[in-house]
Amino acid sequence: MREMTGGEAVYETLRALGVEHVFGIVSVHNIPIYDAIERGGGIKTIGVRHEQGALHMADGYSRATGKLGVAITSTGPGATNGMTGLFEAGFASSKVMMITGQIESQYYGKGKGFLHEAENQLPMLRTVTRMAESVRRPEEIGEVVTRVATDISTGRPQPGAVEIPVDLQYARANIDIPHVEAMPRIQPTADAIVQAAQALNSSKKTVIVAGGGVITAEATQELRQLAERLDAPVFTSTNGRGVIPEDHRLAMGPLLNMPAFDEVLADAEVVLAVGTRFQGGSTRNWTSPMGQKLVHIDADPGVIGRNYRPDVAVVSDARLGLAGVIKALESPKNEAGFADHAQEIRDEQRQGIRQQIGPDFEAIMDSMRAALPRDGVIARDATVPAYLWGNRLIEVLEPRTSMHPTSAAIGPGLPLALGAAIGSGKKTALIQGDGGFMLNLSELATAAQYKAPVVICVFNDRGYGVLRTIEARTFDGRNFGVELGTPDFVGVAKAMGMEGEGVGSAAEFDAAFKRGIDHDGPYLLDIDMTKLTPMGGLGSPPSRR
Repeated sequence: MREMTGGEAVYETLRALGVEHVFGIVSVHNIPIYDAIERGGGIKTIGVRHEQGALHMADGYSRATGKLGVAITSTGPGATNGMTGLFEAGFASSKVMMITGQIESQYYGKGKGFLHEAENQLPMLRTVTRMAESVRRPEEIGEVVTRVATDISTGRPQPGAVEIPVDLQYARANIDIPHVEAMPRIQPTADAIVQAAQALNSSKKTVIVAGGGVITAEATQELRQLAERLDAPVFTSTNGRGVIPEDHRLAMGPLLNMPAFDEVLADAEVVLAVGTRFQGGSTRNWTSPMGQKLVHIDADPGVIGRNYRPDVAVVSDARLGLAGVIKALESPKNEAGFADHAQEIRDEQRQGIRQQIGPDFEAIMDSMRAALPRDGVIARDATVPAYLWGNRLIEVLEPRTSMHPTSAAIGPGLPLALGAAIGSGKKTALIQGDGGFMLNLSELATAAQYKAPVVICVFNDRGYGVLRTIEARTFDGRNFGVELGTPDFVGVAKAMGMEGEGVGSAAEFDAAFKRGIDHDGPYLLDIDMTKLTPMGGLGSPPSRR
């Protein structure tokens, strides 16, 4: 315990937690924290253009690195701006913490109309976090920030928030900074491990379904070891992509919801689900069969049985649960041909998707994968190319190299990609639509300022392509509110201080994307979808040839 200001206590606590980057905007209600970080060193501040972007960047940073993502905002409007980012982080089970200011404690709760007064900020934050705390004395700062960070990282990660009145950030006090050990892991019971192993020992047709919890727990090695030992096909949720390289013969990818696999899933004697809550999109709203017996391993007891009733429930961190099962196994292995049959269906489905998206987008996808390093990050927004091939087909080859808005929000793509690129230092490709791109367009300036290694691919159909098709199908061909006037994105990028170029063919994309990968810093490609062979399925743009 030593004397320091409240702002210094925040800095010292973040250092103790291993934080290396924070994202946010300096404000009169958080400036003592930023000052302490600037003086202390060891933490890089990333100044964003909107607090929503700050939270999304902290989210992308956490997904790409596995570390705690931290955003620092102002009270009131700054905190409300960040709510969407907290909402998305909760959907994605991402380790994200917002530290926000609050008005001076002498005015707090009195409704006097003080600058940025936010009387109900704390209950607001609690609607999108698992834990939100308000500091009442400077002596509490280290303890409160550590407690929230620990909760964020325990079990299934969920975002958290801390508000600190600005006068307490300036105040000096004797403050203890807790020593942070490794974050706790949920230990499985011996009985649950025995039951899971017994189920697998008796199965000759086992399928594995893996979610993002496997990546969070850093259990990809155990997952792959178990899959190869069993010769079991591995399906993933979209968040679970990368738990096994998608060029591996046992990797089925995120295709669990395709009806062609129903026979494999129904025929399975055991489905082993690890680190997944079976979101609706991954299971055709819970109509995909889950075998004759379901074994479910998850760190969050609340998700086990919520969507599929398990025969064996193992409440456990994925890594500890898988390691325990592997140790308890005898020598089970799937019968010959079971995995091969699943692989045949996978290859047929992949080929079907390729035919659906058409030759131009197939070539663009292949160019992107070929030019991007194996450990490069593939970020997607909620946009037609992402739905049709980005989320399903382009191969993800390593963990923590794939991300998308799990909540299906449009707009997070650019800041997610920036957080990932800044945190990992790896080349990052962004698949973004023009509509969603406009929501965080200002973060191009952030990308340029920090020379983020990201290639921003804006697939431009001059509107909301997903809604355009839904409207036309639902309302007798009528469209409304979906046609957009879009700016010259290349011109905007250059005005922001970065390079870019327009693309009107698959061949042009191939050359331009390679230039973007080789470029030092961010690079934008404005891809005119109206000049490409339209994709089949959802969201084909109107022809403007």
